[in-house]
Amino acid sequence: MRQVFSIFLVVCATAVTSRKWNNTGRGLIAFEEAWTVPGLLIQVGNTPPAEDQTLAELEANLLDVHNQRLTQMDQNGIDFGFSDPATAEALATSVNDVLAATISNNTMRFGAFAALSMHNATQAAQELKRTVTELGFVGALLNDYQQSGQDNATLLYYDQPEYDVFWQMVVDLDVPVYMHPRVGIDLLTNLEYQQAVWLIGPGQEFAVTLSNHILGICTNGVFDRFPTLKLIVGHLGERITSDLFRIDEQKEIDPDFRTELQRQRPAGMPMKLNVSSYWQTNLFETTSGNFATPLLKFHIDTIGLDRIMFSIDYPYVSIPEGAQWIDETLPDVLSPTDLLKLKRETAIQVLGLDK
Repeated sequence: MRQVFSIFLVVCATAVTSRKWNNTGRGLIAFEEAWTVPGLLIQVGNTPPAEDQTLAELEANLLDVHNQRLTQMDQNGIDFGFSDPATAEALATSVNDVLAATISNNTMRFGAFAALSMHNATQAAQELKRTVTELGFVGALLNDYQQSGQDNATLLYYDQPEYDVFWQMVVDLDVPVYMHPRVGIDLLTNLEYQQAVWLIGPGQEFAVTLSNHILGICTNGVFDRFPTLKLIVGHLGERITSDLFRIDEQKEIDPDFRTELQRQRPAGMPMKLNVSSYWQTNLFETTSGNFATPLLKFHIDTIGLDRIMFSIDYPYVSIPEGAQWIDETLPDVLSPTDLLKLKRETAIQVLGLDK
């Protein structure tokens, strides 16, 4: 059974006097910075460590919060599934409690996204409410689809109406949800990558699988039902924002070229608008693990800088690599005002750190 909980920290280095954030200085905010507990180290799976670390060092960095992680943050200006429902729910609750206790002595530098079992939308909604209102978490992180069923091969996607109760809670709490890739189930991986196994993981599989889920949330009308919902997508939008022109052109399916599966569904997509529009109202992306300057410039032109936030993807990507890019490369590309927005201003608004 593949375990699919990832617990992510929001790490910060901006000076603070209370919950209010001081928008001066170098401090960065990074979103997709992983942490885990010993029992879940098996989830490292197909994601390789950064080039300058061994697998053992990767595992140690995943477990650490206050030692090498915080040291690297200071040095680089960084500021702030199980298929069985009962097992998954209990584990998520336990991990959230452990994470809250782990960062409780330094909440000015660390925040947290909740880990949730998504088998039951109502239970997930209540656990999210508990972590936000009682533990002070800043939102949730969902690892793509949820496995379920006795064979672990029934996949649950959150674009279906039964998850509306969860999305309603997200909106009521006014917190973001970070959508993150996960290791695929064997059934999908074996079918799609048997001829090119090296594409399993972050090189191809992660972006393809998660982007399908994100586009499902768009096209199945979730944002129309919840117009103030905020979703964050890492790795510069999992390639979606690079292909919006082509995606938008497919809003209506030509009846003469519909597959049998498409014939079973309405001719028009359930969404009221097009995918591009949701990147102006509901979707944000981060730079986690994707420090491609020309691509960033293209995305700024496509969706606007106010929809993009800095992130690193530690410990799969090194903190110095991300800090060097934003401190040494991007000042030649962005104005000081725009660079500050990318570094933390948008993140402060999205996470509600200015409240």
